[in-house]
Amino acid sequence: MRLSTVILPIHRWSEGQKIWQRAEELGFHAAYTYDHLTWRSFQNDPWFGAVPTLTAAACATERLRLGTLVTSPNFRHPVTLAKELMTLDDISGGRITVGIGVGGTGFDATAFGQEPWTPRERADRFDEFLPLLDKLLTQDETTDEGRFFSAIEARNIPGCVQRPRVPFYVAATGPRGLKLAAKYGQGWVTYGDPRGPGDVPVDQAPAVIEAQLGKLRAACEAEGRDFGGIQKMLLQGSTVEQPLASLDAFVDWAGTYRDLGIDEVVVHWPVPDSIFENDLSVFEQIATEGLAQLG
Repeated sequence: MRLSTVILPIHRWSEGQKIWQRAEELGFHAAYTYDHLTWRSFQNDPWFGAVPTLTAAACATERLRLGTLVTSPNFRHPVTLAKELMTLDDISGGRITVGIGVGGTGFDATAFGQEPWTPRERADRFDEFLPLLDKLLTQDETTDEGRFFSAIEARNIPGCVQRPRVPFYVAATGPRGLKLAAKYGQGWVTYGDPRGPGDVPVDQAPAVIEAQLGKLRAACEAEGRDFGGIQKMLLQGSTVEQPLASLDAFVDWAGTYRDLGIDEVVVHWPVPDSIFENDLSVFEQIATEGLAQLG
């Protein structure tokens, strides 16, 4: 099992740089950031762009993998996103993972002046967005005309450092998203029950993930994909579970999901006076000792 963290893009770089470097010092497998224009309770607080933040983090670190959790079509277009990801992969020396999903109904969904898309409309767009992004990142030149997204002689030369492209970790729980994860994903991402993960009782939370893993397995079988060949990631922070309360709490939590088949768990870097408030000293102890305690 791997342990990674999410560092929110809320810090001016003079301070943020220290956090990304500390994440590498602590031995995290990867550090991700949210790709939003702003987010929930942080809407009136500082919030910086994901791609520039990751670019700066790539220059400030050497070994740490970096990525988005998650990028979506809400305010992205595959043509421009592909160019940014190719460049970011080059700057980082091949350390980029792209967490990607359909997007939600928050601030990103209306920032361009549009009405929020329905779940079906988001899924329809993602059905085009992900395959086109795959083409753009694996071909020197792409022409593809779609209902929502098109590329006309779009060029991405020299391509990604990672071959055939940067890995996609697809966030999905429904049948259409899971099919895309099975077809295009090097990894799969879940944060729990999408209908309201914070309301799921602690003792029922593992069963939710176990059921989702069963659906992912079925999707992989339908695509002729080896279920064991796709990485499974659990993003913590949207459930009532509290794995950062203590080292023992983390070990119990991580061990439960490791036994279910989760390969990578992701915890949020503590943010004071927020839903991600946790004791930094406990967090750092978990980072350095947590996985070793799993045995």
